[in-house]
Amino acid sequence: MIKVLINGCNGRMGQVLVNEIDRFPELLLIGGFDIHDEGKNTFPVYSNIEDIKEKPDVIIDFSIPVSTFNILNYAVNQKVPIVIATTGFTKEQLEEIRVASTLIPIFQSSNMSFDINLMKKIVAQVASNLIGTDIEITETHHNRKVDAPSGTAILLADAINEVMEETLTYNFNRHDIHEKRKTNEIGFSSIRGGNIVGEHCVQFFGEHETFEIKHTSYSRNVFAEGALKSAIFLVKQSNGYYGMDDMVK
Repeated sequence: MIKVLINGCNGRMGQVLVNEIDRFPELLLIGGFDIHDEGKNTFPVYSNIEDIKEKPDVIIDFSIPVSTFNILNYAVNQKVPIVIATTGFTKEQLEEIRVASTLIPIFQSSNMSFDINLMKKIVAQVASNLIGTDIEITETHHNRKVDAPSGTAILLADAINEVMEETLTYNFNRHDIHEKRKTNEIGFSSIRGGNIVGEHCVQFFGEHETFEIKHTSYSRNVFAEGALKSAIFLVKQSNGYYGMDDMVK
């Protein structure tokens, strides 16, 4: 059995993980970490790193960046692999995670959905065949999401930019820019409202036609399933930085 600790266990995604983990007979939930505990869980929930009694085989993190680095320090010190599904990191924080991956196995993805990672490959292929089109990414999420644009929107943009040899710039805000659209940019639009799990649309605007690729998530379970499969994959790996592409291979 692979012993699992969930960071952010009382959050929305944390609770989905708790409910989904029983579907994986090779995984055993031994505890959670969260600053708030309402006493509704049947497993130990810690709010202090030093109180963690049983060392896990892997940590799954669905939280916020400050909490991620709190548990990441524990993971590095205890030599525990960690799956990071949190988003909203700065470039400097992402580099810190990369550095930590030289000491322990780290799996990180802005989106744990297999379909989104398939979409990443598709939009990159389309971009390479539609040179000169105007590319816009629109993402829609529930009203509680704190980061914008979403990590998935950046994931899709980075896939496009990579195939375009890093020649594109990202435009996150046109409000204060009084000039026409540049030809070498990817524009981002973020919508927040209601309880929408997640929707991402990439549009390629040509002179006479538009090509659109869209993905909609109806349930958070797809992200939990991806994270749990990632945990099973990660415990078999040596120190290093891994992502969905590695697991799909």
